[in-house]
Formats: sequence, structure tokens, C-alpha cells
Amino acid sequence: MRMGLAIDASCDLPQAFLRQHNIAVMPIAVKLDGTVFKDDRDQEEIERFLYMKLAGTHAAETEPCSVEDVQRLFLDKLVLEHDCVFCLTITATRSPIHEHVLKASFAILKNYRQVRDRAGVPGPFLMRVVDTRNVFAGEGPAVFEAARLIQAGEAPPAIRERLGVVANHTYAYMLPRDLHHLRNRTKKKGDRSVSLFSAVVGTALDIKPLLRCFRGETGPVGKVRGFEHGAETLFDYAARRVRAGLMVPVVCVSYGGDLSELAKLPGYDGLRRACEETGATLLEAPMSITGMVNVGEGAVTLGFASEEHEPDF
Repeated sequence: MRMGLAIDASCDLPQAFLRQHNIAVMPIAVKLDGTVFKDDRDQEEIERFLYMKLAGTHAAETEPCSVEDVQRLFLDKLVLEHDCVFCLTITATRSPIHEHVLKASFAILKNYRQVRDRAGVPGPFLMRVVDTRNVFAGEGPAVFEAARLIQAGEAPPAIRERLGVVANHTYAYMLPRDLHHLRNRTKKKGDRSVSLFSAVVGTALDIKPLLRCFRGETGPVGKVRGFEHGAETLFDYAARRVRAGLMVPVVCVSYGGDLSELAKLPGYDGLRRACEETGATLLEAPMSITGMVNVGEGAVTLGFASEEHEPDF
């Protein structure tokens, strides 16, 4: 059986990994200041966005791929290239993408047969939609595990069950730079994770929150003085979790800017060493345009899957 993967553009994984596993990307349109960006994890488009210095624009609008867009992607391409596709999405609590893909799946599974018949492709087609229950780099561990299981020749039911377990045990952490930007964007979405008081006081005192997304719920779990100290705190914590043992041998990290800046942050060498010593893969990716619009340029997100625990920053 030919099995494939599809993700939405908010999932922060490197282009090399996407190409290696032939992972399809469902794009997100980002509109701001009269300019439209096609957020599909293309490096040139990300660089164009950064060059124009638009990440701090509060009025940006994001349009996730529509039901019709998902149908076209599958019926024009994926149902011909694969016999089963796992479609992994950003958590349904933060975006309508998961709902759009679910709605599209009904039409896809109803109409795929005639498409495959016309192309001379025999047999049925399966589509499985998985809510990663996470955001940005936090979507990565489930995708990494799906790719590993497909390569290992696992059957679709076993893969689907395993991905549900991974999604329920994946932790994503985010360290923002610009609290005012983050507060304005979350307020626009009806999210009160960062209050006006916290944004004002935090900016004045250079206090940064450490935010966590776990099982679809996002909120602060710690605070640090200064961005660089926050990065060191986050990377040291992640290194400890790596050494304690991961459910999936990968740590995904994304940065809202030039990726060469990520390695210069305090504590990052320690995380890299922990991954090397334990055999875990460290996947580094630029943050999606959608992510930068929502959390601000220069932010860091980090995701891994492990047994349930409480943060100890």
C-alpha cells in the first residue's frame, strides 16, 4: 500500500524533511498591507516576508485552506499518488483547518473512485484525519512518528492509534519576544492567554512568559527575565526532558527569523548535545509565516513527546 502524509502550513518542519518523506503541504493565505503571501513552507516566501518586515503588523489576516482547496489537492493529486493518506493538522481548538479537512474528507472519499478509475489506478483509497492537538513545532513529533511508521511498513490502523497516543503526549513551548504583538493577536482571536497588564508590565521589566500548548490548551507555565535568559531556560529544560526519555526520538524547534540566529541562543548547544548523546533527532525549521504573524518575529517554539509531567522551570 502506498501511504503518504499531508500537513497544514503552520506545522514547523524543515523543507528537507518534507521533501525526504514527500509530505504535501496545505497552504494558508496571509494578507497584510495589501500584500498576499502564500504560506506553504516555501523558504523563498518566508524570506520575502522577513525582508518586508511585516511580522509586527497586528492587522494581518490569515485564511486557512478552504474545504474546496483540500478537495482539489486530494482529488487532483494525492488520491492518484497514494492509497492511504494521513492528514495531520494544527489543533482544532486554535484553527478551523481541522474542521475544513474533516468536511473535505467526505467528498474526497465519495468521489475518489472515479478519479482513480479514469487514471487507471486500481483499488480503494483511505484518508485519515489526525488532530495533533498542538501548534507550530508541537505538530512535528506526530508527523515525524507517522513518517517513521510508514517507512517501517506498519498498517494504517496501527499508525492511526499510535498517532493519537503521540498527540496526547506532545508538549509545545513558546518563548515570544514582543508581548504587545502577542497580546493583540491573541485578543483578536478571543484568547486571553496574555493580558494587557501582563503585556505592559512584562515589556517594561523585560519579563517574558513561557507558554505551553498541551492537548489543545495554551497558557503560561513560567516567566523569565529577558529573552536570552528565557531561551537558555527553555533549552536547558528540553535537554533534561530528552535525557529523561522521549516517546518519539525527536525534538522540533522553530524560530521566527533567520534560522542561523537560533544556534547562537544561550543553551542551544546543550540541547544539541543532549540529542546527540541520546540518539534523538533535532529538527530545526523557520517558523511559518502564519506563526510569525500570530506570535511575532523572533519567537521560539519547541515540541517533543514524552510521558505526562509538569514543567519545572
